[in-house]
Amino acid sequence: MNIYAGNLSYEVTEEDLKNAFSAFGEVTTVKVIKDEYSGRSKGFGFIEMTNKTEGDAAINGLNNTELKGRAIKVNEANPKRDTRSSGGGRDGGSRDGGGRGRQGGGGSFGKRRY
Repeated sequence: MNIYAGNLSYEVTEEDLKNAFSAFGEVTTVKVIKDEYSGRSKGFGFIEMTNKTEGDAAINGLNNTELKGRAIKVNEANPKRDTRSSGGGRDGGSRDGGGRGRQGGGGSFGKRRY
């Protein structure tokens, strides 16, 4: 079961989350999401537990409890969404102007006219 933990203090580590969730069952992975440039926590993370019953118990037992000075929000994580774009340019048209959106039709995007 994949669990979302939000409203985390920036000082919360993966080890802190693992310790908190391990009280309810077996934790397989823990990931605190961090900013790729600063390395600072973004204030949320994900915990994977092997058993749904244990995961539900962790959600019920830890939601709105304090961890390092903040009341954390815990619930079942939503499935990952595919964020890759399937279209080309603006409004679904292609970059070469072949689409029918506001930018489409002209075929001049990125081309120089002399």
